[in-house]
Amino acid sequence: MTRQVSCIANGEVFTGDGFEPSMVVVDGLRIADEKVKGTGEVIDAAGCYVIPGLVDIHFHGSAGADVSDGDLAGLHKMGAYEASRGITAMCPATMTLSEEQLTAAAVAAREYIPSYDEADLVGINMEGPFISPDKIGAQNPEHVRHAGVDEFRRLQEASGGLFKLVDIAPEEPGADAFIGELADEVRISLAHTCADYETAASAFAKGARHLTHLYNAMDPMHHRNPGPIPAGVEHPEVTAEIISDGVHIHPAMVRLAFKMFGDDRMILVSDTLRAAGLGDGVYDLGGQDVTVKGYEARIDGGRGALAGSVSDLMRCFYVAVKDMDIPLVSAVKAASTNPARAIGVDADYGSLAPGHFADAVVLDKETLEVRQVVLRGNAIL
Repeated sequence: MTRQVSCIANGEVFTGDGFEPSMVVVDGLRIADEKVKGTGEVIDAAGCYVIPGLVDIHFHGSAGADVSDGDLAGLHKMGAYEASRGITAMCPATMTLSEEQLTAAAVAAREYIPSYDEADLVGINMEGPFISPDKIGAQNPEHVRHAGVDEFRRLQEASGGLFKLVDIAPEEPGADAFIGELADEVRISLAHTCADYETAASAFAKGARHLTHLYNAMDPMHHRNPGPIPAGVEHPEVTAEIISDGVHIHPAMVRLAFKMFGDDRMILVSDTLRAAGLGDGVYDLGGQDVTVKGYEARIDGGRGALAGSVSDLMRCFYVAVKDMDIPLVSAVKAASTNPARAIGVDADYGSLAPGHFADAVVLDKETLEVRQVVLRGNAIL
């Protein structure tokens, strides 16, 4: 049952660079200016923050489903779970799989039309297969291959243009040509890479614009061998995503990343697998078994490498603020405004300004717990 909202009143509303007492006026699917008098439910946000719906540009699945399954019903499960947690726009990530499997995932994503209580699918993040065989992480080594322009364009056609991010290891054969050909068509990210500083800097100069799950699956910073992270810091157009689940990255390193890149370039991501929203157990990720215990997910019976996360983006946002001392304003930017801008959907998402979709989350000021989610103008909790 839909519950049309006319306004969210009495809250501290996110303005883009802070909060101020205000109201969010809703006119149908969109946010309107205060002159509009809509009809519908008035949400009382007294004692709460009002922030834009979150935008997750790197997660694989939730609620038992994974985008790589190529299953439309699974996408609807994901959309409902994500929306219930305040993630109103999703750009799920595929794994290192065969072109046939990636095509099936692309076709299913193209066919997805959200129900009233399901997040919009605003893109696909192609995390594999154009990665380094020496930085596999939890990806499937059987399907690692060199970056191919023709393969990407076939997949992009199958998806109806939904691929917004594509990951590559810039040191691998074919990467330079891939960046040169496609940098104006899709946001290219460095990921699962052994690239040194010089190789990364060259990739950014050619048009790569993103770093996937900062610190993870890349060489660390060293004073004589800087690696790809300083190369990204030095290029002002590069954005960096980070998993702030409290498992992947020490809080000090998350704070350092925000200091290096600034809060206009940092992006919080969840990197969740299908176990998000479920309990402990063994789950599939790209054809490999992943063991989940608490907030950790690992391959090899729970003894191997971290394999994504089970903390959805709202929990990552909470951990960043409450446990890592990331300022609230910076965290909102990194979980909503910046990811929307990075994948080119910021005209519709990531802001509470008039004209944007009426996607908002009402958070308790003391606990940051979700009190209400407004999705395309409807209250869904």
